[in-house]
Amino acid sequence: MNMGIRVRGKVALVTGSALGIGRACAKVLASEGAAVAVTDINDEAGQTLVDEICAAGGTAGFWHLDVSSEQEVKDVVRMVKSKFGQITILVNNAGISGVNKPTHEVNTEDWDRLMAINVKGVFLCTKHVLPCMMGARKGSIINISSIYGMVGAPDVPPYHASKGAVRLMTKTDAITYAQYGIRVNSVNPGFIYTPMVEAYLTSKGGDAETWKKAVGGLHPLGHMGEPEDIAYGVLYLASEESKFVTGSELVIDGGYTAQ
Repeated sequence: MNMGIRVRGKVALVTGSALGIGRACAKVLASEGAAVAVTDINDEAGQTLVDEICAAGGTAGFWHLDVSSEQEVKDVVRMVKSKFGQITILVNNAGISGVNKPTHEVNTEDWDRLMAINVKGVFLCTKHVLPCMMGARKGSIINISSIYGMVGAPDVPPYHASKGAVRLMTKTDAITYAQYGIRVNSVNPGFIYTPMVEAYLTSKGGDAETWKKAVGGLHPLGHMGEPEDIAYGVLYLASEESKFVTGSELVIDGGYTAQ
């Protein structure tokens, strides 16, 4: 790992960072000098990532975290502060795609489970990291929303609702906490080829590669994105390069929403 300086000296907590977009974010932030708290419910993959970062010369630690549990969030924030110091970067990435059913077939258990992770989880992590940032009078919160928080589609209605919520939560917190030097922005990915998206596509039946090409064709650039495409956008928002950016939406979607 060639160590950079774009977030040197900062402490970053990344939720859902064992795999996919979160994993890429953790690796990129560590490569640019941040001490990274890798958090996930997937302990094995999370620890493997930490070992990889540390072997490459970076600084990281793993904590098991179910973002829907306020007690777990409180405990992890406390432990990360104890190990690395005040958290000044929070990447709210943890999320699930949920059931792919029309609204009239979605049951309340499915709805509540998705909202507990995708929306309540963002709320809880933001709530408990904010005092660190308010004390330091600086910080950057990056919420991973989606193009599905901006435009509709005839699938996964709970997911659409959750990502729309995250998009607006971002703007409200950006206004509220600007006085403390805290910036809050969202990143809105298009279809990024992650384990979650792969599972979503294969749930439709048929071959994953065929679906990958078909969905890639929906983007003007002609292909799906990679997790690193999102991670470098997150790095920009986490760094001082974006010091005048707050309440904004960084859309990284291969041109999907430009159509």
